[in-house]
Amino acid sequence: MIALLLIPLALPWLLPLLARRAVARVHPEVALWAITVSAAALAVGVVACLGALLLPVALAVPALATVAHLVEPLRAGPRVLVLAVSVVAAGTLMVMCATVARRVRSELRRLGAVRGDVAHLPHAGGLCVVDDPRPDAYALPGGLRARARIVVTTGMLRALDARERETLLAHERAHLAGRHHLFLAAVQLAGWCHPALAAVVPQVSFAAERAADEVAARATGDRKLTARAVGRAALAATRGPGPGRLPVVAAGVTTGPVPARVKALLFQAPLRRVAPVLLAMGLTCSVAAASAFTGAVLLHRGVEVAQGENPSH
Repeated sequence: MIALLLIPLALPWLLPLLARRAVARVHPEVALWAITVSAAALAVGVVACLGALLLPVALAVPALATVAHLVEPLRAGPRVLVLAVSVVAAGTLMVMCATVARRVRSELRRLGAVRGDVAHLPHAGGLCVVDDPRPDAYALPGGLRARARIVVTTGMLRALDARERETLLAHERAHLAGRHHLFLAAVQLAGWCHPALAAVVPQVSFAAERAADEVAARATGDRKLTARAVGRAALAATRGPGPGRLPVVAAGVTTGPVPARVKALLFQAPLRRVAPVLLAMGLTCSVAAASAFTGAVLLHRGVEVAQGENPSH
């Protein structure tokens, strides 16, 4: 029973390896969806299993055992081992909740600050130009009271020629149209739930940038121009004084390993939408779900026995 609930806590360590293979072998949009959905599913499994593992130590408290109508101790395995695992799970769950709450609050404050910086500035068609010598460009997602914006500094506009600027704007529009901020937010949240899932955040960011690159290349009809625009924008950003840290959901053209993006644009990009690595991701998530569900069912039956009931089979 306990072993089944521990399996979903170990399976997330497979995802970083699978994610790296996915972004290299399948279409960027498919990789973006597959990695994000897998990370979210595994994160849900981690939280659910930690909650289930918390039950044995909770029901070991006499007051809680009385409330749960236990007539005998819950038997989920060797008592010392079960209580030790349960205590560790309880501590991990508390730390996780505190970390998620703190970091979500920090990201929301950062996002609010960036929105506040550009809220008073004029915009045309969602494009907001900031008078700043630092080269930067990013897609700022909208909210309940804020409209989505493409924010570009004058420093970035000066670093690119007219055609490259159009490519840059096409790239940022692709981020907003594809709602890439939701993918980035989901995988960031999953990463706060398990350290292995945090390792796939760069892969999701890379997949989002590659997906936007492909959209920009189709919009301009020139992959070499898109590659040049991406490279020059990144080079300009590295030469600048460096802007303040943006929220994770504000995707920008200079994000991710730029040389790999440029190489993918100059050569044939992965076009496959089905690959063995995607099946491996699906299998990993399925095993985690099946193990968590079976462990929870067996734990529930154990509680029924401890309540003096005769669980049905």
